[in-house]
Amino acid sequence: MKRLGILLSGRGSNFEAIADSVAAGRIHAAIAVVISNRPEARGLESAAQRGLNAVLLPSKGLDREIYDRSVVAELRRNRVDLVCLAGYMRLLSAWFVREYPSRILNIHPSLLPGFPGLDAQHQALEYGVKVSGCTVHFVDEYLDAGPIIAQAVVPVLDSDNADTLSARILEQEHRIYTEAINIVLAGNYRIEGRRVLPAGR
Repeated sequence: MKRLGILLSGRGSNFEAIADSVAAGRIHAAIAVVISNRPEARGLESAAQRGLNAVLLPSKGLDREIYDRSVVAELRRNRVDLVCLAGYMRLLSAWFVREYPSRILNIHPSLLPGFPGLDAQHQALEYGVKVSGCTVHFVDEYLDAGPIIAQAVVPVLDSDNADTLSARILEQEHRIYTEAINIVLAGNYRIEGRRVLPAGR
């Protein structure tokens, strides 16, 4: 059975959705380790309550690559096959990405390449778009820039603020992250340039 490593920095709602999918058999994998860089992360507490291997590796004051080496050592110790970022508020070093090529996934609350980086929902509202959504993509060394595996569209309502839009996008995040993990675990895809395509087509 494939082994997942989850990296998180905060409440961990996407981690919880993944854990629920694993528990329900919607994802055929095991969560080998949940790692947080912040001691106050609620997701770490949630992982421990679920009986999962929850590990705190504080990042404060550490150089990015030095810290990433400690994270990769923990992932290797737990024989992780696929790394899933779930609200992980650190950019990965190029070294980290090279250690897990096409084996790191991230979810972002916009339809990339639109509105990368922080506060994507606020950016969408400020720009006046009529639709937003979320994207699961492979991680490369650039911010929110790797090949796209799955996306979901969410309409932006005239009455929306950042909180209401975020809540509706989050529902779709929880759904498509499971779909994307299953695509990658099954290996039924190929990457052609920036495109993630079904294998055999």
